[in-house]
Amino acid sequence: MALAHRDQHQHTYGEYRTWPEEARYELIDGLAYAMAPAPSIAHQDIVGEVFRQIANALENSRCRPFVAPVDVRLPKAREKDEQIDTVVQPDILVVCDASKIDAKGVRGAPDWIIEVLSPATATHDHIAKRRIYERHGVREYWLVHPTDRMVTIYRLDNNSYGKPDVVEMKDQTAVGIMPEIIIEWERVTRRLAE
Repeated sequence: MALAHRDQHQHTYGEYRTWPEEARYELIDGLAYAMAPAPSIAHQDIVGEVFRQIANALENSRCRPFVAPVDVRLPKAREKDEQIDTVVQPDILVVCDASKIDAKGVRGAPDWIIEVLSPATATHDHIAKRRIYERHGVREYWLVHPTDRMVTIYRLDNNSYGKPDVVEMKDQTAVGIMPEIIIEWERVTRRLAE
């Protein structure tokens, strides 16, 4: 299922900031995609547990984890914020360059992004957002598939993601760009059985 467009007009972050807060959108190359309704409890359980593990692992690190909603502005070059035409809100993101963090959110590519898939967002996350994250240099991108209990992992190599790794949500998975972070999947999946 594809996410609905707000309209067929090209938009910028300047316009986006004037829209009502109750109507949430992401901008990808100027097109506004309506955010899915409130996620399921299973989605939120996964996001919460994975974020907790990441935050604990990064407690004394220069890297900072964030959980949605946080605006991530992805400029094509050096345009002013108001002119940026790509703004996303990943489920979880980690930023290691403090200069990218400001009062509005994050400007520039996070180091690591995790999206937890739902039926309403799966195609969008797999195709549109993967292309955007690759183009802007997100070093590692995880797609967590709750129903199939698997994770698709893209790692940037020579400015390209290439073929992803696909792992089961069991045992542990180390983060390629931050091997000190190990996600313990049993702590995540036990909540799905409840």
